[in-house]
Amino acid sequence: MKLIRKIISFLYKGWVLLVFTSFMLLFLPGIIIPAFFGQHAVSVTYFFMKAWSWVFSMLTFIRYDVVGRENIVKGKSYIYVSNHTSFLDLPGIAMTIRGQFRPLAKKELLKIPVFGWITRATCVVVDRSSNESRKKSIDHLKDILTMGINILIFPEGTQNRSKEIMQPFKDGAFRIALDTQKSLLPMVVLGAGKLMPPGAVNMKPGRIKIIVGEEIKLTGGPEETTASLRQRTHDILLKMITERTTTISS
Repeated sequence: MKLIRKIISFLYKGWVLLVFTSFMLLFLPGIIIPAFFGQHAVSVTYFFMKAWSWVFSMLTFIRYDVVGRENIVKGKSYIYVSNHTSFLDLPGIAMTIRGQFRPLAKKELLKIPVFGWITRATCVVVDRSSNESRKKSIDHLKDILTMGINILIFPEGTQNRSKEIMQPFKDGAFRIALDTQKSLLPMVVLGAGKLMPPGAVNMKPGRIKIIVGEEIKLTGGPEETTASLRQRTHDILLKMITERTTTISS
């Protein structure tokens, strides 16, 4: 029985790799080419990214259940902030967000074959070891927001490999919010880490839940700082995760 499970797992991972690569290559022209025609043309890119995410979900038997999508006001741009537990987070988030968005991505993703090209076309890339790169990426994200385009930041900075529910948040998303006076929109992804743990090649089918919270508006008062907004947002995401986890377990 154990041998059969290993064989099934091996075949499933091979199938996932085939689906990921084949459809990524199939949709690649539609993802990359629009990026050469300016920021607003990238809306075509995101049509193909959402289509790829849907196909990937259907063919790999990884289903995304979305709760709270009504909290996304059509035509309004947000700074989306989410926890990050797996590579499986992004396909579900891509299908959840209305319209196009620009994720903040670490430069290491550029080294992944094919996916690196897509990262360059669709993301704002940052070298986390360089202060200059971090400043440029934040300025670029601010410019994107002024165009009415959403941005997505994982405030933990990377996938959570710790035993904590979330890692400490970095400041970037909250500095941008204060500088642009744009609202934050919290999201949490539940169950992705169990299907594909961070740093692992193991994967299995199952269901992932994405919860969109209520808009986090800025108070505009002098008491609101990067640190206070960061803590407020951290508390909201933590509550969203723990409340939903408690509900599921009970």
